[in-house]
Amino acid sequence: MTSFFSIVLAAILGLLAVASAIGFILQQRATEPGSVATVHNLNARIRSWWIMVAIFGGAILLGDTAVVALFAFLSFMALREFWTLTPSRRGDHLALFLSFFVVLPVHYVLLGTLWYGLFAIFIPVYAFLILPAVATLTGDVNEFLARTARVQWGLMLTVYSISHAPALLMLQTGTPSALLLVYLVIVVQLSDVFQYVWGKLFGKHRFSPNISPSKTLEGLFGGGASAILVGTLLYRLTPFSPLQAAAVSTVIVVAGFFGGFVLSAIKRDLNAKDWGYVIEGHGGVLDRLDSITFAAPLFFHIVRYWYTV
Repeated sequence: MTSFFSIVLAAILGLLAVASAIGFILQQRATEPGSVATVHNLNARIRSWWIMVAIFGGAILLGDTAVVALFAFLSFMALREFWTLTPSRRGDHLALFLSFFVVLPVHYVLLGTLWYGLFAIFIPVYAFLILPAVATLTGDVNEFLARTARVQWGLMLTVYSISHAPALLMLQTGTPSALLLVYLVIVVQLSDVFQYVWGKLFGKHRFSPNISPSKTLEGLFGGGASAILVGTLLYRLTPFSPLQAAAVSTVIVVAGFFGGFVLSAIKRDLNAKDWGYVIEGHGGVLDRLDSITFAAPLFFHIVRYWYTV
């Protein structure tokens, strides 16, 4: 890694320490039930961020294999959450079994062995064709199109799209590839955090109450602009110039927003608030990775087509 990465890591840990201190002070001062609940949720989120940073940072330090294994596990958990909320029938069970225990591990093995050609088409071509064919063998045609679409959407969102984050390790740009992954995760996650903070402090105009009642225009624009500024300042983690970093950060922020927005629309359709309850204060794994589902593939291909050597 680089000395600049060490500075970034120290800054992240410092921000978490400050946030923990603020959370402790607010907890001591909160007296009314509403404020107590808000502070409790805030502190739960901060504790979870400590754990997530430790796990992600540990995987980065252990090397590429650990990173790929971590994201394979996260994809498995996200796919499990997706199917926990999504209705299925007996006729889907074979396709689901293959999704979890064949398609997902094979896809990540292709990633781990740097077989880009097959990695890029394995799910959108082979799984896309084979899984519906397998499902027909059960003879269950009730809502077959909708059920097949759910199988394919589940794989595309939770496995194929998310896997493009660790796939950045494949790329040779003259910059340590792990730093590209760190850059993506920082910009995406800070965009979510900043949107939450700006929305809480200044939010007045709801963006789309039917899909995401908590999102406001002030949160979206203020949080997005803040994340783009951070992404621009972190250009030294990447092969980008400052201007290019600003443009790429904009793509990441916009794509990340729509990733979360689309997943929120699916949750509302399923009458669910969160995808799961694994991460205290955040919901499920997919609640934390929803922005990655759209941002990671776009970022990966921008870097691959314009910045690889």
